[in-house]
Amino acid sequence: MLVPFENLDGQSKIWIYQSNRSFTEIEKDIILKKTELFLAEWTAHGHSLEAGVQIVYNQFIIIGINEAINEASGCSIDSSVNHIRELGKQLNIDLLEKSKVAIKNNTSLALVDFTNIKKMVNEGDITADTEVFNNTIVSKKELESNWIISAGDSWLKRYF
Repeated sequence: MLVPFENLDGQSKIWIYQSNRSFTEIEKDIILKKTELFLAEWTAHGHSLEAGVQIVYNQFIIIGINEAINEASGCSIDSSVNHIRELGKQLNIDLLEKSKVAIKNNTSLALVDFTNIKKMVNEGDITADTEVFNNTIVSKKELESNWIISAGDSWLKRYF
């Protein structure tokens, strides 16, 4: 059952899918429409899942479900990942980007390859105060409070 993402409570489980590039307005519309159709029919063991979607920074697709109503199963999670993978194929975008760290620069976003992190820290391009996206969070509450954190408070702290 599709609900507005903002209506999901703080304990709702979320999945963050990072794109390898920014979405165009047309791509955003396609992603939202197709994902809303998917979520409207999304089930776990025959039970509807109360779920919502949002696109943030034109680079992230965030899906959330209210597990207080019904929990996602392994099969339902697999089907959502397959949906994201299929969207990526249709739009020629890697929506499962895991080799880059998203860094917030004022109002823009940059993707930095993991292999360049140490060099960028040594050159001062990334400091302990640089804001990074923590895509490992699992709840909507964390999304609101702990998604964008300083590099010094993230796994990158080992470089400072």
